[in-house]
Amino acid sequence: MRLLIIRHGDPDYERDSLTEKGRREAAYLAERLARETIDACYVSPLGRARDTAAPALARLGMEAEVCDWLREFHAPILRPDAGGREIITWDWLPQDWTAEPRFYMPDRWFEPEVMARGHVKAAYDWVTAGLDALLEKHGYRRESGYYRALRPNGGTAALFCHFGVECVLLSHLIGASPMVLWHGLCAAPASVTTVYTEERRPGIASFRAVAIGDISHLYVHGEPPAFSARFRELYTNEGERRD
Repeated sequence: MRLLIIRHGDPDYERDSLTEKGRREAAYLAERLARETIDACYVSPLGRARDTAAPALARLGMEAEVCDWLREFHAPILRPDAGGREIITWDWLPQDWTAEPRFYMPDRWFEPEVMARGHVKAAYDWVTAGLDALLEKHGYRRESGYYRALRPNGGTAALFCHFGVECVLLSHLIGASPMVLWHGLCAAPASVTTVYTEERRPGIASFRAVAIGDISHLYVHGEPPAFSARFRELYTNEGERRD
């Protein structure tokens, strides 16, 4: 089985929609996906994800099932750099999150007090339960750290969602701390992350990412990647996000 985890196009967060650039990205994404064989589509309830999916669904002649658990990951915390305000779980300053060894551990990243007070693990479990229910519908049942291939298949499911929740999905599929993925990866707007099952013994499947944040469909049209989700390469660079 193959999963295409797709981040929404360049966002207009104020309107929960897309910028003009984001709409171009969604059109180029649709052109790419129209050449794929996709069996099912799932989409976040948020406008920017649905607006990204719409051109592709029209080209494919498909409808998408709206899944609440695909919305952007929401578990506000009192991050050390937030001045006492609740703020998103990720985007920590490097000197803060790297000082806590448990953040690197797949089975302990949620233990530090700031995460426990924000009930982050409960939010994480809600998302991953939704993913596992979807995968079981497609023939793969979660068993410990792998999946039982009940109905092995070469089908493809496309998930239109958001960067924060994309890292949660990947962390569950590959057994990694989401903190490492949130801070070590960046999936540009309208990018496609491709994950396949591997069945090295009959009935036992695991998932492996073969492409993360692919935007080749944008480069084909000379469309540069949006900067959303990144921070400035050099502190002295002007016009790029610092915080």
